[in-house]
Amino acid sequence: MNKIYLSTGNKGKVSEIKEILSDLKYDVYSKSELGINEDAVEDAETLEGNSLIKAKFLKKYTDDIVMSDDTGLFVNSLDGRPGVYSARFAGDECDDSKNRQKLLSELKDKEDRSAYFETVITIIDSNNEIHQAKGRVDGKILLEECGEHGFGYDSIFMPDGYDKSFAQMEDCEKNKISHRKRALENAKIILKGLNESSNN
Repeated sequence: MNKIYLSTGNKGKVSEIKEILSDLKYDVYSKSELGINEDAVEDAETLEGNSLIKAKFLKKYTDDIVMSDDTGLFVNSLDGRPGVYSARFAGDECDDSKNRQKLLSELKDKEDRSAYFETVITIIDSNNEIHQAKGRVDGKILLEECGEHGFGYDSIFMPDGYDKSFAQMEDCEKNKISHRKRALENAKIILKGLNESSNN
Protein backbone atom coordinates (compact mmCIF):
# COMPACT_ATOMS: atom_id res chain seq x y z
CA MET A 1 0.00 0.00 0.00
CA ASN A 2 1.37 3.43 -0.96
CA LYS A 3 1.72 6.02 1.80
CA ILE A 4 0.84 9.71 1.79
CA TYR A 5 2.02 12.08 4.50
CA LEU A 6 0.05 15.30 5.00
CA SER A 7 1.61 18.59 6.05
CA THR A 8 -0.99 19.02 8.79
CA GLY A 9 -1.57 17.77 12.29
CA ASN A 10 -5.25 18.81 12.17
CA LYS A 11 -7.16 15.60 12.94
CA GLY A 12 -10.36 16.84 11.31
CA LYS A 13 -8.56 17.66 8.09
CA VAL A 14 -6.73 14.31 8.11
CA SER A 15 -9.97 12.35 8.55
CA GLU A 16 -11.68 14.38 5.81
CA ILE A 17 -8.85 13.65 3.39
CA LYS A 18 -8.81 9.96 4.34
CA GLU A 19 -12.52 9.76 3.59
CA ILE A 20 -12.22 11.41 0.17
CA LEU A 21 -9.27 9.21 -0.81
CA SER A 22 -10.74 6.03 0.69
CA ASP A 23 -11.40 4.37 -2.67
CA LEU A 24 -7.75 4.78 -3.70
CA LYS A 25 -5.04 2.43 -2.49
CA TYR A 26 -3.23 4.83 -0.17
CA ASP A 27 -2.57 4.89 3.55
CA VAL A 28 -2.86 8.51 4.74
CA TYR A 29 -0.87 9.85 7.71
CA SER A 30 -0.45 13.22 9.40
CA LYS A 31 2.96 14.84 9.69
CA SER A 32 2.95 14.17 13.43
CA GLU A 33 2.85 10.44 12.66
CA LEU A 34 6.13 11.01 10.85
CA GLY A 35 7.47 12.63 14.03
CA ILE A 36 7.31 16.18 12.66
CA ASN A 37 5.76 18.76 14.98
CA GLU A 38 7.29 21.97 13.63
CA ASP A 39 5.77 24.07 10.85
CA ALA A 40 7.29 25.37 7.66
CA VAL A 41 7.76 29.15 7.32
CA GLU A 42 5.05 30.24 4.88
CA ASP A 43 6.46 33.41 3.36
CA ALA A 44 5.33 33.15 -0.27
CA GLU A 45 3.03 35.69 -1.92
CA THR A 46 0.63 33.08 -3.35
CA LEU A 47 -1.31 30.03 -2.23
CA GLU A 48 0.66 27.97 -4.75
CA GLY A 49 3.91 29.17 -3.22
CA ASN A 50 2.94 28.48 0.39
CA SER A 51 1.51 25.08 -0.46
CA LEU A 52 4.76 24.18 -2.21
CA ILE A 53 6.86 25.41 0.75
CA LYS A 54 4.94 23.12 3.11
CA ALA A 55 5.24 20.13 0.79
CA LYS A 56 8.99 20.61 0.26
CA PHE A 57 9.52 20.98 4.01
CA LEU A 58 7.80 17.67 4.71
CA LYS A 59 9.47 15.89 1.80
CA LYS A 60 12.85 16.31 3.52
CA TYR A 61 11.73 13.69 6.05
CA THR A 62 10.32 10.95 3.81
CA ASP A 63 10.69 9.26 0.43
CA ASP A 64 6.95 8.62 0.34
CA ILE A 65 4.37 10.89 -1.28
CA VAL A 66 3.65 14.14 0.57
CA MET A 67 0.64 16.39 0.23
CA SER A 68 0.03 19.92 1.50
CA ASP A 69 -2.63 22.57 1.05
CA ASP A 70 -3.04 26.30 1.46
CA THR A 71 -6.33 28.18 1.46
CA GLY A 72 -7.33 31.81 1.17
CA LEU A 73 -10.45 33.98 1.06
CA PHE A 74 -10.38 36.53 -1.76
CA VAL A 75 -12.75 39.52 -1.57
CA ASN A 76 -13.20 41.30 -4.89
CA SER A 77 -13.90 44.81 -3.56
CA LEU A 78 -10.78 44.59 -1.38
CA ASP A 79 -8.54 43.81 -4.37
CA GLY A 80 -8.39 40.16 -3.38
CA ARG A 81 -7.55 40.67 0.28
CA PRO A 82 -7.15 38.92 2.68
CA GLY A 83 -6.04 36.25 0.20
CA VAL A 84 -2.80 34.54 1.12
CA TYR A 85 -2.86 36.38 4.46
CA SER A 86 -6.32 35.11 5.46
CA ALA A 87 -5.19 33.29 8.62
CA ARG A 88 -3.41 36.38 10.00
CA PHE A 89 -5.52 39.15 8.51
CA ALA A 90 -5.97 40.93 11.85
CA GLY A 91 -2.43 40.42 13.15
CA ASP A 92 0.41 37.98 13.67
CA GLU A 93 -1.69 35.60 15.77
CA CYS A 94 -4.26 33.37 14.05
CA ASP A 95 -7.45 34.74 15.61
CA ASP A 96 -10.56 33.75 13.63
CA SER A 97 -12.90 36.12 15.46
CA LYS A 98 -10.65 39.17 14.99
CA ASN A 99 -10.12 38.26 11.32
CA ARG A 100 -13.88 38.14 10.72
CA GLN A 101 -14.49 41.43 12.52
CA LYS A 102 -11.73 43.18 10.58
CA LEU A 103 -13.17 41.93 7.29
CA LEU A 104 -16.72 42.99 8.17
CA SER A 105 -15.41 46.41 9.20
CA GLU A 106 -13.54 46.91 5.93
CA LEU A 107 -16.65 45.93 3.95
CA LYS A 108 -19.18 48.07 5.84
CA ASP A 109 -19.39 50.72 3.07
CA LYS A 110 -18.93 48.33 0.13
CA GLU A 111 -21.80 47.36 -2.14
CA ASP A 112 -19.88 44.55 -3.81
CA ARG A 113 -19.51 41.76 -1.26
CA SER A 114 -18.62 39.01 -3.73
CA ALA A 115 -15.77 36.73 -2.71
CA TYR A 116 -14.35 33.26 -3.22
CA PHE A 117 -12.43 30.65 -1.30
CA GLU A 118 -9.60 28.88 -3.07
CA THR A 119 -7.49 25.90 -1.99
CA VAL A 120 -4.25 24.83 -3.67
CA ILE A 121 -2.94 21.33 -3.01
CA THR A 122 0.66 20.34 -3.74
CA ILE A 123 1.71 16.72 -4.17
CA ILE A 124 5.35 15.67 -4.36
CA ASP A 125 5.55 12.07 -5.49
CA SER A 126 8.12 9.39 -4.72
CA ASN A 127 10.16 10.55 -7.75
CA ASN A 128 10.24 14.12 -6.39
CA GLU A 129 7.96 15.38 -9.16
CA ILE A 130 5.64 18.23 -8.18
CA HIS A 131 1.92 18.30 -8.97
CA GLN A 132 -0.66 20.93 -8.00
CA ALA A 133 -4.46 20.92 -7.91
CA LYS A 134 -6.95 23.70 -7.16
CA GLY A 135 -10.49 24.06 -5.90
CA ARG A 136 -12.66 27.16 -5.69
CA VAL A 137 -16.11 28.11 -4.42
CA ASP A 138 -17.70 31.50 -5.15
CA GLY A 139 -20.05 33.36 -2.86
CA LYS A 140 -20.43 36.57 -0.86
CA ILE A 141 -19.61 38.02 2.54
CA LEU A 142 -22.65 38.42 4.80
CA LEU A 143 -23.43 41.56 6.79
CA GLU A 144 -23.00 39.72 10.09
CA GLU A 145 -21.98 36.35 11.47
CA CYS A 146 -24.45 33.49 11.06
CA GLY A 147 -24.08 29.92 12.28
CA GLU A 148 -22.18 27.95 14.89
CA HIS A 149 -20.36 25.31 12.83
CA GLY A 150 -17.11 25.51 10.93
CA PHE A 151 -14.13 27.74 11.57
CA GLY A 152 -12.23 30.65 10.03
CA TYR A 153 -14.51 32.81 7.89
CA ASP A 154 -17.29 30.20 7.61
CA SER A 155 -19.84 32.22 9.59
CA ILE A 156 -19.68 35.21 7.23
CA PHE A 157 -19.36 33.38 3.88
CA MET A 158 -22.43 32.30 1.91
CA PRO A 159 -21.69 30.14 -1.16
CA ASP A 160 -23.53 30.94 -4.39
CA GLY A 161 -26.78 29.00 -4.78
CA TYR A 162 -27.37 28.72 -1.02
CA ASP A 163 -29.28 30.81 1.51
CA LYS A 164 -27.03 30.06 4.48
CA SER A 165 -23.44 30.43 5.51
CA PHE A 166 -20.88 27.63 5.65
CA ALA A 167 -21.22 27.81 9.45
CA GLN A 168 -24.97 27.10 9.21
CA MET A 169 -24.29 23.87 7.31
CA GLU A 170 -23.55 20.48 8.80
CA ASP A 171 -20.03 19.29 7.99
CA CYS A 172 -21.30 16.68 5.53
CA GLU A 173 -23.18 19.36 3.54
CA LYS A 174 -20.30 21.82 3.49
CA ASN A 175 -17.76 19.14 2.59
CA LYS A 176 -19.70 18.26 -0.56
CA ILE A 177 -19.21 21.72 -2.07
CA SER A 178 -16.21 23.26 -0.30
CA HIS A 179 -13.09 24.55 -1.99
CA ARG A 180 -11.01 21.91 -0.18
CA LYS A 181 -13.30 19.13 -1.38
CA ARG A 182 -13.03 20.36 -4.97
CA ALA A 183 -9.24 20.64 -4.73
CA LEU A 184 -9.04 17.15 -3.23
CA GLU A 185 -11.16 15.71 -6.03
CA ASN A 186 -8.68 17.17 -8.52
CA ALA A 187 -5.77 15.88 -6.43
CA LYS A 188 -7.44 12.48 -6.43
CA ILE A 189 -7.12 12.35 -10.23
CA ILE A 190 -3.36 12.99 -9.89
CA LEU A 191 -2.99 10.34 -7.18
CA LYS A 192 -4.95 7.80 -9.19
CA GLY A 193 -2.55 8.36 -12.10
CA LEU A 194 0.47 7.95 -9.82
CA ASN A 195 -0.98 4.74 -8.42
CA GLU A 196 -1.61 3.32 -11.88
CA SER A 197 1.87 4.21 -13.14
CA SER A 198 3.51 2.61 -10.10
CA ASN A 199 1.65 -0.62 -10.80
CA ASN A 200 2.70 -0.80 -14.45
